[in-house]
Amino acid sequence: MKVLIVGGGGREHAIAVSMKKSKRVDKIFCVPGNAGIAQIAECDPSIGVMEFDKVVEYAKEKKPDVIFVAPDDPLVGGLVDVLEAEGFRTFGPNKAAAILEGSKAFSKDLMKKYNIPTAAYETFDDANKALAYLETVDMPIVLKADGLALGKGVLICNTLEEAKAGVKEIMLDKHFGDSGNKMVIEEFMTGREVSVLSWVDGKTIKTMTSAQDHKRALDGDQGLNTGGMGNFSPSPFYTKEIDEFCQKYIYKPTVDAMAAEGRPFKGVIFFGLMLTPKGPKVLEYNARFGDPEAQVVLCRMKNDIMDVVDACIDGTLDKVDLQFEDNAAVCVVLASDGYPVKYEKGKVISGLEAFEGKEDYYCFHAGTKEKDGQILTNGGRVLGVTAVGRDLKEARAKAYEATKWVSFENKYMRSDIGKAIDEA
Repeated sequence: MKVLIVGGGGREHAIAVSMKKSKRVDKIFCVPGNAGIAQIAECDPSIGVMEFDKVVEYAKEKKPDVIFVAPDDPLVGGLVDVLEAEGFRTFGPNKAAAILEGSKAFSKDLMKKYNIPTAAYETFDDANKALAYLETVDMPIVLKADGLALGKGVLICNTLEEAKAGVKEIMLDKHFGDSGNKMVIEEFMTGREVSVLSWVDGKTIKTMTSAQDHKRALDGDQGLNTGGMGNFSPSPFYTKEIDEFCQKYIYKPTVDAMAAEGRPFKGVIFFGLMLTPKGPKVLEYNARFGDPEAQVVLCRMKNDIMDVVDACIDGTLDKVDLQFEDNAAVCVVLASDGYPVKYEKGKVISGLEAFEGKEDYYCFHAGTKEKDGQILTNGGRVLGVTAVGRDLKEARAKAYEATKWVSFENKYMRSDIGKAIDEA
């Protein structure tokens, strides 16, 4: 069968690698793709993920059996609806369901209505009212732009002055564009953060192995929020008891709530959890694979990815026995120095051939492009160096060893990805 993947980052490379392993997939297409994906798929870098007409035109030309829409923007924008209307078998939530990620106000209201554990919050579309509310709450506090902001529309404010400046940044200066027209002000929760990805077919949910992300740009969880500087799986803090609680009070209730709202969800739901002293609570939902969560989770999945994708589309996920290897994976992101604010592109990447033929090692391309036979940096997050080991400590050691194989000018990475493993 032929598969078309929409997207061009590390998540999409991880999905493409899983597709390549499938016994059922003969040909992979990807738009726009990147230099790494292009090694295993036919890519067209001229087509952007939000150019729906061009994506449809490309699909009509290539006639894929399944289209996998991976990033948040086209999902929230309704690309699945457009492709399905054209008769294409498509994986991912439609526009009505993707609002779970597309609007933080919607998801918070959903959790309140259906008693799904989350932080206390208030929603504002008037900056002056938001500023007045801040005078009445304890610090620290969390400010969230309502819409999509590439994982960066969340500000943690320790003082009232910081919080007021944050309201100005989000709602008045429109630092995150129209995503800041509405804003959620949320109670600051403490505890361990854990990510749990899940396959969903509208009524049945099958959760994947847990993972733990590192969002801040600098060591010690300092600096600005990014799209993710590294990840490890499984999380040693996600116990059997926590899983049982979440299955009962968070995962299935979320799927049931979306169905009850007339927005049945098919695709991948990412549950961002905070393991608070009062129990697990939802930090956020994403309507797709996380990045770099996909890199550490998919390489541990035993199932043929196409069997699971088909089951989600067909509503037969209850018949799938989802299984993961009894091992661990760690991903260390190699970024361009200065990310997520200002950084240079177009630097030559060397050493990628070191990964060829090596079992348990992956180099997922996030921001790369090919030019004149060379692979160049083309983004803030450039590569996701990932290694699999018997346990987390071995996987972490292997991943950091592998980061030495690759070099490019202005290469930057955190040195403490997975350090929490030592505390478990």
